[in-house]
Amino acid sequence: MCGICGILNLKSPAPINNNHLRQMTYALGHRGPDETGAYIDNWIGLAQSRLSIIDLSSGSQPIHNEDQSLWIIFNGEIFNYPEIRESLIKNGHKFYTTTDTEVILHLYQEKKEQCLADLNGQFAFVIWDSVKNEFFAARDRVGILPLFYKIENEKLIFASEAKAIIEISDSVTKFDPIGLDQIFTYWTNLPGRTAFKDINELAPGHYLKFSPNNGISIYNYWSLPFDKNLLSEDKSIPDFTAEISDLMKDSIRIRLRADVPVGSYLSGGLDSSGITAFVKNYFNNELRTFGITFQEESFDESEFQNLVIKHLSTNHSEVHATNEDIGKYFSDIVYYGEKPIIRAAPVPLYLLSKKVRDEGYKVVLTGEGADEIFGGYNIFKETKVRKFWSVNPDSQFRPKLLQKLYPYIFKDKRLAQTLQTFFKLGIDDPNNDFFSHIVRWNNNLRLKNFFSDDLKEQIGSYNAYDDLKSILPKDFAKWDYVYKAQYLEIITFMSGYLLSSQGDRMAMANSVELRVPYLDHRIIEYMATVPSRFKIRGLNEKYLLKKVFKEFLPERIVNRPKNPYRAPIKNSFINNKFLDLNSILSEKEISHSGIFDSNKVNLLLKKALKAETLSELDNMALAGIISTQFLHNDFINYKRLNVPDDYRFNTFIDKRNISN
Repeated sequence: MCGICGILNLKSPAPINNNHLRQMTYALGHRGPDETGAYIDNWIGLAQSRLSIIDLSSGSQPIHNEDQSLWIIFNGEIFNYPEIRESLIKNGHKFYTTTDTEVILHLYQEKKEQCLADLNGQFAFVIWDSVKNEFFAARDRVGILPLFYKIENEKLIFASEAKAIIEISDSVTKFDPIGLDQIFTYWTNLPGRTAFKDINELAPGHYLKFSPNNGISIYNYWSLPFDKNLLSEDKSIPDFTAEISDLMKDSIRIRLRADVPVGSYLSGGLDSSGITAFVKNYFNNELRTFGITFQEESFDESEFQNLVIKHLSTNHSEVHATNEDIGKYFSDIVYYGEKPIIRAAPVPLYLLSKKVRDEGYKVVLTGEGADEIFGGYNIFKETKVRKFWSVNPDSQFRPKLLQKLYPYIFKDKRLAQTLQTFFKLGIDDPNNDFFSHIVRWNNNLRLKNFFSDDLKEQIGSYNAYDDLKSILPKDFAKWDYVYKAQYLEIITFMSGYLLSSQGDRMAMANSVELRVPYLDHRIIEYMATVPSRFKIRGLNEKYLLKKVFKEFLPERIVNRPKNPYRAPIKNSFINNKFLDLNSILSEKEISHSGIFDSNKVNLLLKKALKAETLSELDNMALAGIISTQFLHNDFINYKRLNVPDDYRFNTFIDKRNISN
């Protein structure tokens, strides 16, 4: 894993400022502290800060092909690179490293953009053809790794994180009103957009091409295949579980490839426990595991972690997340995440990756993606319940289904009635493309009541639902309702929040690489063809995955109710000596950013200071407002980094014949 960045002239050859590459690479130093490298010619400057994991000695980037006509900078891992390399050697290609980076370059040389179909991995990379002056950039299928870009002064500026672009931009950085509207609707931006005006993100499953004659074009090379033919309904449960088990084993096997030790996150839930169990049972690895414990008992899962640790005899380390810590480091996770955050959950993961790095590890396996791919979230079960309500309005089972889903709430009659009313919204329109998510998204819309009149005016008539609808597959309306729910969850929450704000950004802040076995594209494509009734059996979530792991884990782990990963907000922010809310949320600061209504923010703060508890919506509003204020201070009021005079590239290739 690395940080990559660069500058491309879009109109004609012109000097590339070497100091700009130094500034950008320095801003990405946390992503790759091991070494740096750069390439410059008349058209382009490429730079990279490397986290060395494969071929520690000779894997310096940028890397070139045999005749140095092609150059690549690469962030990520290609897990099937040995097999591809062997095939390329048979075709006459010659390699000077043993890296996966060089494999991509030679595969591109042979197949151009068609090479992407062969890659099993997580990646963002840029290839420059110095003979044809052609630029190619690509991002992995589901967006595990990021790539941002901005067009300015007839140049394309690109980087693994927006901060590297902001570092050298000539224009003043501003918030994008539409980007903010999306975040306070979906918790994240829709693919391609960011919180910053004129800074874009290459969408998952897309590539970007440029040549002087044709300009910039962006193409989609992979989409979630829920519209493909379903597997036979006659297939048995043992058939499904055997095939999933084989896919999981191979996904984990190739993700253990590294020239450094590989650890694993362990939460005590099914997903991370299952990965750990497979590593232990099939690969005989004495796996190091890492987990989080919480000060607040309602968030803590150490009981289940300890059960798995004892069962699998792992060598385990943990980080204890106190409420004070969560408030203290909240500003850090906003800086690294580069978008408003509606939750506090990224903070403990940031602390966990620091623990991993302090223990001498660079790589960990993690359980992200299992809930989305195998049907684990409550929102999928809620959708089944609401669908039943819609088509069976007189059924006596209507209230009982919701009670089965949330038994603890039905101990309080008032809460139970509120919940039933909440989930009845929209059930008269089961064919709505957003039927599964509309209740929650409509609830999120109330967060925008805190927006200032000025921001509301800038947003104007923009409708985030219409925007999302415009990018849905053409035949989306015909899909199974559970598939629809999965698709929406994957392209919004998973790709935009889970893999970013809680994933790559929190790990790479401490120079740690996450590997995500459940998001092997072979598993995604297989599960997309499994009939939904096998994913959620009645209201039993992740039914097939539970069957796969049943023989390897304690029954309490396999059948425990789904407990979403969360972290406390109000109790972490209020009366925290590291978080001066009276200053952060003062009328002066709120008015200066111009994003929120200072009177409404003041009322929320008073409520938070006085009340014993806050509603879920108020907690989200508090986190969202504070994080946006931090983001404003970090990037709108941006102060350029002080790059040391002695900061130099370890490798520097200068092919310019234009004086700088």
